[in-house]
Amino acid sequence: MSEKKTYLCRCENLTVEDLHKLLDQGITSMQEIKRESRCTMGPCQGRTCRELIAKEIAKYKNIDITEVDMPTYRAPVKPIKLGPIVGGEEDA
Repeated sequence: MSEKKTYLCRCENLTVEDLHKLLDQGITSMQEIKRESRCTMGPCQGRTCRELIAKEIAKYKNIDITEVDMPTYRAPVKPIKLGPIVGGEEDA
């Protein structure tokens, strides 16, 4: 399998090739990439892919990973049931 077909974000099916296409279009910030591809917005909320994508951006742009703008996590980070929040019935 080609490295270009390697998945960076499994939840949203973003491959290295997809990321490179976005970068070639001038979409280089994590926030822009997130808006275009939905990466980090799937069930894992970026826990699996955030670092992988940042490393690939840094490698592609030939910069240190600390220079990549990392998106912040937004609550809830893990899926939760709304019942406990609104005081609904308990699960049977």
